[in-house]
Amino acid sequence: MDISPLQKARYEYSPKLPGMLRNGIADICVKEGAATQSVADQEKIKALFPNTYGKPEITFEKGANTSEAKKQVVGVILSGGQAPGGHNVISGLYDALKATNSENVLLGFKGGPDGLLKNDYVEFDDKFIDAYRNTGGFDIIGSGRTKLETVEQFQTVAANAKENGLTAIVIIGGDDSNTNAATLAEYMAAAGTGIQVIGCPKTIDGDLKNEDIEASFGFDTATKTYSELIGNIERDANSAKKYWHFVKVMGRSASHVALECALETQPNICLIGEEVATKKMSLAQITNYIADSVEKRAANGNNFGVAIIPEGIVEFVPEFSALIAEINELLAGAKTEEFNALPSWQAKYDFIKAGLTPSAFAVFDLLPVGIQQQLFLERDPHGNVQVSLIESEKLFSELVKNELAKRKAAGTYKGKFSPLHHFFGYEGRCAFPSNFDADYCYSLGYNAFMLISYGYTGYLSKVSNISKPAEEWIAGGMPITKMMNIERRNGADKPVIRKALVELDGKPFKFFEANRETWAVETCFTYPGAIQYYGPSSVCDITTKTLALEKG
Repeated sequence: MDISPLQKARYEYSPKLPGMLRNGIADICVKEGAATQSVADQEKIKALFPNTYGKPEITFEKGANTSEAKKQVVGVILSGGQAPGGHNVISGLYDALKATNSENVLLGFKGGPDGLLKNDYVEFDDKFIDAYRNTGGFDIIGSGRTKLETVEQFQTVAANAKENGLTAIVIIGGDDSNTNAATLAEYMAAAGTGIQVIGCPKTIDGDLKNEDIEASFGFDTATKTYSELIGNIERDANSAKKYWHFVKVMGRSASHVALECALETQPNICLIGEEVATKKMSLAQITNYIADSVEKRAANGNNFGVAIIPEGIVEFVPEFSALIAEINELLAGAKTEEFNALPSWQAKYDFIKAGLTPSAFAVFDLLPVGIQQQLFLERDPHGNVQVSLIESEKLFSELVKNELAKRKAAGTYKGKFSPLHHFFGYEGRCAFPSNFDADYCYSLGYNAFMLISYGYTGYLSKVSNISKPAEEWIAGGMPITKMMNIERRNGADKPVIRKALVELDGKPFKFFEANRETWAVETCFTYPGAIQYYGPSSVCDITTKTLALEKG
């Protein structure tokens, strides 16, 4: 098989481990901290996880290794959406297993949790692993989004694990996947199977983090990939000087990706969903905010600009959320079939007008027809609007265009407005991991084996102090239950890992807030360029602006 020169070179890259792990694990001991509790709903979480709740955080240190020497057969899955670095988590886990005992075995279960349920796996060897080192994607074993939440599923996983002689399972995923890990760990402990479960924190959205998990893997690479593209667009905009580019980026539940890309590229506009929700901003207010920038720049002769829109922005707009809730009720049950059977959009429009409250319909009527129709596309499995299908970048450019037409008619705006649209999502999920993500992910996998060797279960592999050089990184683990709270999901209370939203009093947002008025009017674009893998550490190993500001 032909491979590119960069691919060949990345195979040969040696990821950097935390200093304490670089000489193997023979002289690594455990330091246990205080007992932990969940971030909220402590009594409820404790009742649901009696065998794995309240465990201490742990840190690995230099000292005599007291772990039990035994053959380990570990299963690993990739769960949820792709994120750069997943292959290196598996590589680090494999290398740690084999360095400890050449007879240790790593089984990769295919297609995410389904692989555990169907007992569909491959046994890794050196040749297999070497073909995926430092590469992007999850194609080594594939991924999936099946939830592990029923007793029947747990029993099936336990039976398959016993059949294969598994001593531990490592689940590499985001908040939902690690919630799966926590519930599976609790079942395994309660049933006395002896099978440990360890999680690894993944998501390009950046919303799986807290005081312990400083960053989820993949966020660094994905945001650098998007920022390169946005920087290229900015340079094109500043060259042609005639287009406004509306760029939607991934991040449905939180705006970390949008904020990081804004910090990297200094666009004219960046919407932050958490701010929109806190200030209860309406569609009209957001529209005017963008239109003001367009008007002021036009007055300076600059009929061009760049606006970054987070994927889930509309869900943060209170009036839009209320509209979606009413639409979900309107089309509940058999009414969906009745609606779909109507012969024309006008007939459907009349049906919607009759079924919505006047306030909700007023919001609906503001929307361009194309966006109105997107609200009634295919429903999700629960019968709800699929918000991710809404082209919010086109929504806001159309609303701004209409607002500018009013201003032009009133004589206050004399510029030109020609919008172009982009959506950057999949482009960043499988990129070659940056040196940071390659190192971080390899360390997470290596560290996961350390947790296994010391008998921990229901823990998340944790590598901290990651804004510093890898030599100074600190390896350890934290109970997954520490991150959990109770949320209402599909009509029932569920224990889930709390998503981390953009903190409006945090240093990254405050830096953005302090500069955005200037960026909105002046052309302050910055051009990050492509991810660099070779050269000075100050260029190749640099982390995100978000992490640098948070730990600054």
